[in-house]
Amino acid sequence: MSADADSVFRTEIQRKPGWQKALPWIVAVVLVGGAIAAGIIWSNTGKSTATPLTNQPAVDVSKVPATVKLAPGAQKVARRFIETAVARKHLPEAYTLVTDQLKQGQSLKSWNTGNIAVIPYPVDAIKYAPMKIDFSYPKEAQIQVALLPKSGTGVKPQLFLMDLLKRDGKWLVNSWVPKSSPMVPNGSSNNGSGN
Repeated sequence: MSADADSVFRTEIQRKPGWQKALPWIVAVVLVGGAIAAGIIWSNTGKSTATPLTNQPAVDVSKVPATVKLAPGAQKVARRFIETAVARKHLPEAYTLVTDQLKQGQSLKSWNTGNIAVIPYPVDAIKYAPMKIDFSYPKEAQIQVALLPKSGTGVKPQLFLMDLLKRDGKWLVNSWVPKSSPMVPNGSSNNGSGN
C-alpha cells in the first residue's frame, strides 16, 4: 500500500474541546426551556381562577333529605311490577313501569319476548307478599318484598330489594334484586380436619 492509502484508512482519534461536546445538550435545554416559557405565556388568559370570598354561609348539599311516607303511587307500581314483569304477564304494561336502567336498552318488541333483566318468580304460587320500607324520600324509595308461597307448591320463599324512582311525576321501578346470604359450605365429611 502506498503512504496515501495508509493515511486514508488510518483511524486517528481526534479530541474535541469540552464545550463542543456539551454544545448540543446546551442547545436542547435552551430550546425546551423556551418552549415551556412560550407555552406558559400563551396559555395565560388573564382571568383569575381564585375563588371569591363571600359572607354567605356555605350550602351543605351532603344532607340526606327528610324521609316521607311511601307514596301510594309507589306501592301501586311495586305491586303491579310484581304482577307483570316478575310474573312475565302483560309485559307491554310492565315496560311502562320500569326505568331505562332496568330496560337495559331493550326495545318493547324485545322486552315482550320475556327475556328481560327482571328475576322471575311464580307469582301464582304466592300466598303473601308483605313489603317493608327501607327508606322513602320524595323522589326515591327502597322496599323489601317477601314473596311467600302457598304451602304445598314446592316453591321456596324469596326476599327481594326493589328501588323506585319518581321521574316526571311517575313512580318507576329502577332495580329488582334478590336479597339473600351466600351459601357457606360446612366443609368436608371430616369437617376439614384433613384425616
